[in-house]
Amino acid sequence: MTRTFAYARVSTIEQNPENQIKEIETAGFNIEPHRIITETVSGSMAITQRKEFSRLLNKMERSDVLVVTKLDRLGRDAIDVSMTVAKLEKMNIRVHCLALGGVDLTSSAGKMTMNVINAVAQFERDLLIERTQAGLSRAKAQGKRLGRPPAVSEDQQKIVREKIESGETISAIARQLNTSRQTIMRVRDQA
Repeated sequence: MTRTFAYARVSTIEQNPENQIKEIETAGFNIEPHRIITETVSGSMAITQRKEFSRLLNKMERSDVLVVTKLDRLGRDAIDVSMTVAKLEKMNIRVHCLALGGVDLTSSAGKMTMNVINAVAQFERDLLIERTQAGLSRAKAQGKRLGRPPAVSEDQQKIVREKIESGETISAIARQLNTSRQTIMRVRDQA
């Protein structure tokens, strides 16, 4: 007998998977509550490392159906998603994605659709990385300081160096400037 499962994933605790569950129900799937698996985890985390998805895999059997609202609920890494769908296909489990018109991702048309979408998503991620790197390089070339702001000002750094030269301890200087020993050691090492 075919059983239907749902997997709803959100990335942060501020988000709620209820909208995904309602969308699945609205699409006509009547899924028993114990077969609805929700998880709060980044889509960039490998599917094999997700506790609830692993639990879902252990529950599922041959000829079951897994429903997700969107392909990115399975993950953001195209290779990881493709490998997961292939693993489910080997287990004879169909994967329905509502955002793709309810297409079964394990079918020929579903695989093609998934591969095209994954390729576009990967392309967008690569473009984002390229733009970010170009922006960082441009900022560096303009002499802008990247990263976190220093914990102590330039005047305080000068004071730290003077106190170190006069023999004061790292701990004492840190207490005087209300900062950490690591910050004082970083200033010392930069001198």
